[in-house]
Amino acid sequence: MAFNYDQYMRPGKLPHIWCPGCAHGTVMKAIIRAIDRVGLEKDRTVIVSGIGCASRMPGYVDFNTLHTTHGRSLAFATGVKMADPSLNVICVAGDGDSLAIGGNHFIHACRRNIDITMIVFNNNIYGMTGGQFSPTTPHGRLASTTPYGNPDYAFDVAELSMGAGATYVSRGTVYHAVPLERQIADGITHNGFSVIDALCTCPTTYGRRNKLGSPIDMILWFKDNTVGIKAAQKLSPEEMEGKILTGVFRNDIKPEYCEEYQKIVEMAQGG
Repeated sequence: MAFNYDQYMRPGKLPHIWCPGCAHGTVMKAIIRAIDRVGLEKDRTVIVSGIGCASRMPGYVDFNTLHTTHGRSLAFATGVKMADPSLNVICVAGDGDSLAIGGNHFIHACRRNIDITMIVFNNNIYGMTGGQFSPTTPHGRLASTTPYGNPDYAFDVAELSMGAGATYVSRGTVYHAVPLERQIADGITHNGFSVIDALCTCPTTYGRRNKLGSPIDMILWFKDNTVGIKAAQKLSPEEMEGKILTGVFRNDIKPEYCEEYQKIVEMAQGG
């Protein structure tokens, strides 16, 4: 039986305004299916965004949603979670929104281990605002602000998250939509801060400028250039050259921030 997305959509907000060929819709579908898979109640679920192409997603889905300021989705989400820790809080943000403008919020959310799921729509570019290079634009790639090639080296979202203390970290792609759905579901049920690096595509402002072919070509690129963590263990350094690791990098148990904060409140009240 086909999955019924209608129950989670706001039909009055469609059609969407993402560019033709944009893969953000695939990530949105993975999020919806993950929410359905783990059985979250719509009225107990809050989806928060900042600014950017990914931030359009909360407008299309029928949950409690917050569209906030650029890079500040985690700040607002932290406030929501602290006010009512029983809520299911999910953040959606692009690579620029989460790691540049919101970079400071990102690393501190990681170290606090607050029970929020952060999904990074990682398409290597600021798509909505004109195609400027972002913290995940690969070295040498073209952007509107690096017309002769990006001189910076890109963040590895997974490595950054683990270095900052996130207790669940994974990476998936829009080609591998089912594993991506499973990772998001795992992140939602994880009691702590979870980061899912969702590799997706921007054919309009990134792919076209870098001559990466059609939207389908860009999605198929993930098939040929990613390797699962377990499969990578059997490959030589030469075979791994240029490949991107996918899968679950970390899934640790650590005290959750809201629970620890409540203990402090009780101590302060003489409990």
